[in-house]
Amino acid sequence: MLRRRENIQLKTPDQLRSMRKAGLVVAAGLAAVAEAARPGVSTAELDLIARRVLAEAGAVSSFLGYSGPPPFPAVLCSSRNARVVHGIPSPDDVLADGDLLSLDFGAIVDGWHGDAAVTVAVGEVGFEARALSQACRDALWDGIAAARVGGRLTDISNAIQTSVRSSGGYGIVAGYGGHGIGTAMHMDPHVPNYGRAGKGPRLVGGMTLAIEPMITLGSAETRELADNWTVETIDGSLAAHWEHTVALLPDGLWVLTAEDGGRAELTARGAPVSALAD
Repeated sequence: MLRRRENIQLKTPDQLRSMRKAGLVVAAGLAAVAEAARPGVSTAELDLIARRVLAEAGAVSSFLGYSGPPPFPAVLCSSRNARVVHGIPSPDDVLADGDLLSLDFGAIVDGWHGDAAVTVAVGEVGFEARALSQACRDALWDGIAAARVGGRLTDISNAIQTSVRSSGGYGIVAGYGGHGIGTAMHMDPHVPNYGRAGKGPRLVGGMTLAIEPMITLGSAETRELADNWTVETIDGSLAAHWEHTVALLPDGLWVLTAEDGGRAELTARGAPVSALAD
């Protein structure tokens, strides 16, 4: 049965195994669209690839028809250059050499959600853009590695902030962040990407969190476009976005949307990997 603590949904090992199925669909979808993200390809074409991955896996989109108004019209969020998150794929949105592209994808299998995002370089991308994406990816894994049963939620937030600050003077986007996930895509708790450690709910076994830093080359200020979805930087600076769905267990972590369960990155940071990931 599902148990709740402070409105946070906890999962049993069997339920986490079901979430892992959704996580692997997400991993496969992101790998497919990242491979196809080349100059001359439209983001609508990438969305079609993501739809095929869902169909072949017998999975359902977490994104299509979500919330609103208006409901989100695609299975993939594609956010290019100054667009931070929630970009809507379009046949008119054609990738160009040098673009930095965030791809966010979610899947439902047997009622359980998985959610992850990557930022990819399209063609030949400049050093600053690559460094921005790498800093965001490092912050994601540093934040994941800071999650411990018995710790506090903002231990993750502080680790992300510390990692970003160690990489350079990047802007950390406010107002958007990670979230609980399970039988719904967005659940308690909200996971900020900055703040003091030792605050917020106690981290307990069975929690699952989607952790997702978003950073910029310039100001962290953003605005939502007229489509009521796409979020972009106000100053037009480049943005990067990385995300994974993570399970917390008494013996360690299981990154449900990473093909290797997170083993390589967590081991490199000295963080324990749960036996469930074997």
